Amino acid sequence: MDHPVLKNAVRIGFAGVLWLAIPLLVASSAAPDWPGQPSQWQGHAKHDFTVDGRPAYVVVPSESVDGNPWVWRARFPTFHAEADQLLLDRGFHIAYINTDGMLGSPAALDHWDAFYDFMVSQHGMSAKPALEAVSRGGLFAYRWASRHPQRVACIYADTPVCDFRSWPLGRATGIGHPATWQSLLTQYGMTQDEAIQFDGNPIDVLAPIAAARIPLLHIISMNDRVVPPTENTLVLADRYRKLGGEIEVIQVDEGTEASNGHHFTHPDPKRVADFIEKHTRR
Repeated sequence: MDHPVLKNAVRIGFAGVLWLAIPLLVASSAAPDWPGQPSQWQGHAKHDFTVDGRPAYVVVPSESVDGNPWVWRARFPTFHAEADQLLLDRGFHIAYINTDGMLGSPAALDHWDAFYDFMVSQHGMSAKPALEAVSRGGLFAYRWASRHPQRVACIYADTPVCDFRSWPLGRATGIGHPATWQSLLTQYGMTQDEAIQFDGNPIDVLAPIAAARIPLLHIISMNDRVVPPTENTLVLADRYRKLGGEIEVIQVDEGTEASNGHHFTHPDPKRVADFIEKHTRR
């Protein structure tokens, strides 16, 4: 009996050998194998692949943490990514599926369902990711969170579109974007009159999100003429609080003139990272 494992089995018993194997199983589940050829993003491995016929990727931390927490980016996934870099250093995965031109339509949300299953059921990620939404990404994040409130830990939104009658229609004070408005009508399969009467915008679908006690954090610029806060975040925040929900709003006085006030230097990425870590690990 010269084999070292057999010697150990005799010495500590078969149950002891099984016990020694448990850390190996845990380590394997904490570091799933991702498809696709790896590349690099900000010093971390990035894997590009296809899910449900759509391009997607995941950025992998150097060291995963218990529970495999992750951030799910909605649209413009590299914009204001400073908080993501902090979270990667804290063991979070950063993930994205490209449904860019679909503007949060029902078909886009179906692709999101498939991506969630890919991340959670097939690769062992946390069942409650943090959603990050930039600008029109608000249409995706809030509409999907309303569809599946039990699947969301928290939402962080950066100058988000909360009512598509504000952008891209530009019905009130916003500058709008006519080409994107026509695209939205196509994606949603609606006439203009139907879209104006639509009750499925983020400002309209907050009740299940509030009932699930999902915390929200928004950052806005007060001179934003693309997605005016008075037609978007400030409306959403007022309604969410009346429903008993928790929302924090970071206000930046002025965005850049070149972006019509829509873009700015992020004032506090650490606050965002801390918010996401707190609510995904709670």
